[in-house]
Amino acid sequence: MGTHEFRLPDIGEGVVEGEIVEWHVSVGDSVSEDDRIVDIMTDKATVSIPSPVSGTVSSVSGSVGEMVAVGSTLVGFDIEGSSGKEGFSEPEESVEDEATESNEIEQEEADPAEPLKEDIAPPTPVTAPANVPKAVSSPVATNERILASPAVRRRAREADVRLNLIQGSGPAGRIRHADLDAFIAAGGSVSGAPQSSYSAKRTEVSEVKVVGLRRKIAEQMTLSKSRIPHFSYFEEVDVTELEALRQVLNSSKDETQPKLTYLPFIMLSLAKIMPEHPECNGHFDDENDVVSRFSGVHLGIATQTERGLYVPVVKHVEAMDVWQTATEMQRVSGAARDGTASLDDLTGSTFTVTSLGREGGLGATPIINHPEVSILGVHKAREMPVVREGQIVVRRIMNLSSAFDHRVVDGADGASLIQHLRRMLENPALIFM
Repeated sequence: MGTHEFRLPDIGEGVVEGEIVEWHVSVGDSVSEDDRIVDIMTDKATVSIPSPVSGTVSSVSGSVGEMVAVGSTLVGFDIEGSSGKEGFSEPEESVEDEATESNEIEQEEADPAEPLKEDIAPPTPVTAPANVPKAVSSPVATNERILASPAVRRRAREADVRLNLIQGSGPAGRIRHADLDAFIAAGGSVSGAPQSSYSAKRTEVSEVKVVGLRRKIAEQMTLSKSRIPHFSYFEEVDVTELEALRQVLNSSKDETQPKLTYLPFIMLSLAKIMPEHPECNGHFDDENDVVSRFSGVHLGIATQTERGLYVPVVKHVEAMDVWQTATEMQRVSGAARDGTASLDDLTGSTFTVTSLGREGGLGATPIINHPEVSILGVHKAREMPVVREGQIVVRRIMNLSSAFDHRVVDGADGASLIQHLRRMLENPALIFM
């Protein structure tokens, strides 16, 4: 039987190593040429590495989270005499069933009510007909995961059957459709079991390894928080007039223009006032003791994605109007969410704005995006009773939270920036003058 060693190729200019994010194969799996075998994350991107040959996986090198050098061996293949069957295939089931289950594995989302690990008992069978799968008499918690396809799990939920009561007949104890059918035919169900008036205790512990983007985020946050002496500043802003302007502009916009939120107005305000607060629009190289102050305003927009936190950048906001700002903000944040953002979209920010929108709360202590020196947190606007000219009136109030690097931005300078921003937002005509 022939063998083939596959080594990590050069996957980008200047890339000398990568982190293993996810394995798509294991020893014994049969793969075809161009099938995905592993995802590798570099400082520039996450890349899916395809198989160069068809064969059977004989070895894999490296675990998830491990750094591997370009040129090091990743996977060993046996390329002759392969059976061509999947490592967990079930020969007795039809090809159509296998294709259906494979498709469901990719498309069906996990049921949030169903744990990733289920209790399973040691093999203590009860009396049952020879052709009925053995059931467990008393489930006992272990660390073993029940093996079953999403289709089997869904059928079990619909039939009110607990999979940890069934002993599977497939490879490694995998529960198949036939096992479930036989168990149901024998009268197996949890419907008739005595129900407690209280929920069962949850004792499971799931361990999630910090790898890939989550590890990068952790490193960046640790760097920022450990090396930057933060000071925070909070303020309330009356955005009643700004809300009225926003409503008017949105009602008169054409189909090519995006719907305006508060963020484009905040971004334009920051761009307009930043020349008067240059110490806040910069980077601090604390290894060489150099502060870089930028004339251009490049605003990072903290964006939550399914893969983690990204900070795409809207560059040269000082040269945009409100519609251009909103359009570019939607473009870069959308690209970050769907994974199409370029390296240029994700680098070069001089000041970061973070907002949780309707979930923005009342206050926060945002962490500065190193090597920047300032960050602004925007919270949800809400109607509140306030005193104006001796009268209690209802106004729309938004809270702002900010943080500054106290090594290069004095408290008075940070407060001055936020107060200047407040005046702009409370008198929105100033934004456009």
